[in-house]
Order: sequence, then structure tokens, then C-alpha cells
Amino acid sequence: MSDAQRPSDDGVSSEQPSTGGVGGGDSDSGDGNDEFEPVQVFPEAEEMDLRPGADSCYKCSTCDTNCPVAEVDDEFPGPKFQGPEQWRLKRQDDHDIDDSVMKCSNCMRCDSACPSSVPLSQMHNTARAEYVEENMSKFSREYLRNRVLANYRRLAPLASMFPRTANFVMGRSVTKWLGEKTLGITSERDFPEFATETFREWWTDRGGANVENEDKRIAYFHGCYSNYNTPEVAKALVHVYEHFGYEVMVPEQSCSGTPMFANGMLEDARRAAETNVRELAAAIEDGADVIASCSSCSMSIRQEYPELFDFENTEDVAANTWDAVEYLRVHEDLMGALENTTVGDEFDDMAYHAPCHSRNQGLDGQTIEVMDAIDGIDAHDVGDSCSGISGTYGWKEENYETSMKIGEEMFEHMDAAEAETGLTECPTCSMQMEHGTGYEIKHTLEVLEAALVGDRDGSGSGSHASAGAGTETATESN
Repeated sequence: MSDAQRPSDDGVSSEQPSTGGVGGGDSDSGDGNDEFEPVQVFPEAEEMDLRPGADSCYKCSTCDTNCPVAEVDDEFPGPKFQGPEQWRLKRQDDHDIDDSVMKCSNCMRCDSACPSSVPLSQMHNTARAEYVEENMSKFSREYLRNRVLANYRRLAPLASMFPRTANFVMGRSVTKWLGEKTLGITSERDFPEFATETFREWWTDRGGANVENEDKRIAYFHGCYSNYNTPEVAKALVHVYEHFGYEVMVPEQSCSGTPMFANGMLEDARRAAETNVRELAAAIEDGADVIASCSSCSMSIRQEYPELFDFENTEDVAANTWDAVEYLRVHEDLMGALENTTVGDEFDDMAYHAPCHSRNQGLDGQTIEVMDAIDGIDAHDVGDSCSGISGTYGWKEENYETSMKIGEEMFEHMDAAEAETGLTECPTCSMQMEHGTGYEIKHTLEVLEAALVGDRDGSGSGSHASAGAGTETATESN
């Protein structure tokens, strides 16, 4: 179909009448002013649900060649079909959403790969939600499993009340076996351990911010994992930002919604996003910028919220949300602050993996650049391959082998990097990196904390001088 004949969203052809010649109306009139009667391409359709941008796809298949799932799974039709092709089929023939949409890992690489800027992941998110709502039994094992995985934020508080007991029970082989047999959660992976003290508990006991500075404020969106499982990452962010003289605010928040989008739980994501937008917008009103330490959280707030929701202040929150390292590189002389700093031996050689959701934000090169500024660190970029776990995707029994095939290239590059420590900004990527290599995995903020602040007991080798532009930064022990 030519551009001139492409149907518009109201279900009619956008072909324009000419002033003469073939198709120019009544040639006998000679004035070319006859009223044009458009062709009703899909006469049976009363409302068009073609996603905006679907007709911008010219089937180049670039998205398919960049899809890590399609690369290793010959039965997966790829993001081109999951996005624009499905919406075209629905528009013409009232097709149901194909069940293969649940095989999409939500890595969102297709978005950045598309030369026409087709909103592929937006289409995938919407399609998954429609499939779950209309085609998946709410009593099926798959639905119950997906709902459990998507709503980690609801279960984690219970486990964090008795973390040692939860870790013992979840670590038992019989527990993992039962999880696989009853829910379809793979038994091949080790469940992440819960911290004995959550970040928010630490924050409350600490008394909140140690720096007051109305001119430099951030609202920290820590997400679920840094609160319940890796509070050391959240603490590192606080220490690093206070080192630069920032007042850190920790607003009330819900899950970013990323696992909900990936599992078609769009209404759950909507409720979480509404809470987050309201609380973060209030912090912005108080003069703060929003900072996230998880690349998937920042991606969700910056891209998926404004694409899928229309709450008041959604666009404003998205525009004022930053990745933690990105913000410091833009607003502070981070490279200058790192000059002549050193870290302990545990950070000497690291294999760095840039998460897909960092790449989609254009942040894939920043960590290596920052690490190179610290004396004694040799950080190896292990390439642009996907880790394969993609949040909850690799935790599903039916996806485990596929996720490991996707991750093979990353594992091989990590093994060849002559490093025994991994580095990344994504919590689930870190799970996959550790699972596939046995390496200990660190977050970039932990390295920056070691370089700029040193160990909190004062024994570290990093610089302890405040970069707070006249603001005295108080320190405390962990």
C-alpha cells in the first residue's frame, strides 16, 4: 500500500483527490471541486484501535535482528509481529492477541533499534495487558505465577519481617522444587536473600538526611530490590550524594511497575504509577530532582509512564527523573572528584555489563568512562549482549533455558575478561551474572562510594574531602 493510500486511524483512506486526470472526480465538471468520498477500507470497524505509530513501520526487520529472544528461539515471531503487525491484524480482522506476546522479555531493545521510532514496547505492553485480561484464565497456574512475580513489592515486606527465616526457607531445595511444580518458577535459580535491615529501616534509624541544602535536593527512588535485598546500594547512593552536598529525600513510593508491565498486569502498574507520580511530583515541587539507582526503574518512570498513563504531572516527573550516575556526570564534576582516588583490592578488576534498560536510555558507555577515572581499576566492558534474565522472564520455568542461551555471550565475555568481580546497575542482571559465572557482583554506586567516601568506618582509601560547595557533610557509621 502506498503512502497516499495508507488508511488513517479513523478507518478511512488518506488518499487525496487530484484536480484532474484519473481518479480526479467528475472530469466533465472541469472545476476539480467535487466533494471527495473516501474509501471505507474496514467498513465493519466502528472504533479503530491501531496503536499510534504502527503505520510508521516499513517492515525493515531491524527490531527482529536486535531481539535477543528471537535470536535463540526460532518459534518466537519477534517484536515486529508483536507490535505493528498484531495491531494491523486486529484492525482488519479482529484477531485476538497472539499468545506469543508473553514470550517477549521486555528488554525494550527494539525501541532503540527501530529507525522509524515506532513505539514497539508500548505496543507490547498494551498487547500483553489485553491478552492477560481477555485470554488468560485468572485461575491458571501461569496467571497466578505471573501475578506473584509481578507483585514482588507486596510479598517482600512479609519476608523482610523475618529475613533469616525467609532466607532459610527460600534457600531449601524442597522450596524451590515446590515453587517449580506448583507455580512454574524455575528451581534452577537461587532466590535472592533478604537483608536483615531494609534501607528504609536504616534511613529511619539514621534520622533521615545528614545534609540540609534547599539548593541541592534529590528525591531518591530506591525501588523494591535496593530496599529489601541490597540496601548497601541505596546506602551508597546516599553517601555519594551527600558527599557532593545534596539533601537526600526518600519519598513514599511503590514498585516502579516494570515487572507488572512485563507480565501484562497493566492495572497493577497503573496503581503503582499513580502513587509514584503523586509522591515524586510533590518532591519536585519542593525543589528536588528524582534519582533512581536501578536502570529499569528510571526507564519505567521516564518512558513507560508517559507512554501509558495520563496522570497529572506524569510528563513532569518523567522529565525530571535521572539515573544516579548520569545525574552526577551532568550536574557535578564527577570526573574531577574521582581524580587521584583509589579503592580496595576487591574493585581492581571488574567485568561490566550494561543493562538493556541503560542502553535504551543512552547510558551504556558512562560507567566504563567513570571507572577509568579511578586509579587502579581495570573495568572491562563485556559487550552489548543481553544478560537474558530480563526481570521476571528468566525466573519462569518455560523461559529458563532460553534466558541462559541469551546470556551465553555475556558469560563468555565475562570469563575472558580476567576479572572475578562483575559490575552492573540492574539487580536482575546481577542475578544472571552471578548465576552464570559465580562472580561477586557490585553496583557502580558501591565503587563510587569506596572511591569518594571510603569505608564508613574510616579505613577506606577513597577521598574523604567533601565536594559539597560549602555545605558541610556529616558522616555516620553503618
